[in-house]
Amino acid sequence: MTTVALVPAAGRGERLGLGVPKALVPVRGVPLLVHAVRGLLSAGRVRHVVVAAPPAEVWSTRALLAAHDLPAEVVAGGADRTASVRLALAHALAVHPGTRVVLVHDAARAFTPPLVIDSVVEAVLGGAPAVIPVLPMADTVKRVDAHEVVQDTPDRAALRVVQTPQGFEVGTLRRAYAEAGDSATDDAGLVEKLGVPVLAVPGHAHAMKVTTPFDLAIAEAVLAGGSA
Repeated sequence: MTTVALVPAAGRGERLGLGVPKALVPVRGVPLLVHAVRGLLSAGRVRHVVVAAPPAEVWSTRALLAAHDLPAEVVAGGADRTASVRLALAHALAVHPGTRVVLVHDAARAFTPPLVIDSVVEAVLGGAPAVIPVLPMADTVKRVDAHEVVQDTPDRAALRVVQTPQGFEVGTLRRAYAEAGDSATDDAGLVEKLGVPVLAVPGHAHAMKVTTPFDLAIAEAVLAGGSA
């Protein structure tokens, strides 16, 4: 019952404005990717990690992870997130044919607590074909038109903020990517298009995505205290 985690890490991270791929941005001197891979492996539920890195940085990414004693596999990523996950998934299925559960995890969510990882894996092993960690929506949300005119106010009681890792029964994710025609920012969205139910489990505030300089400051000040 092997669990493999895929980490698409080929994004450029323009919004952070640091001139390096987002996954290589350091938090307390350690790249986000290292924090993320370490967190996946230390949770005790993941057997293998496959990282999709920028094609020009595959070897340096392998060296980086090896320097931190992290036994992850690194493949060349694609032009967007969907392409990177597809490439990492193909590698994982070829090298680890006994895989039962596949996690897809954003390197930018580098401080996801082990409890969240464990909950996602357990739910898939318990029979859910697709599982996502979520948080309740705290803010009021408005739906606007192309001219930024408010159309309505959705009931936030039924809305959730989605995090990663997202977990899948291997056949479900394989089918979703085989039938995917467009790029997607959310792997569960591809599964939803198949008509397959997606189960939500509790996420955690520390699984926030580091996307902006403000997020990075939070990670530096709060999240990396016990992880660096």
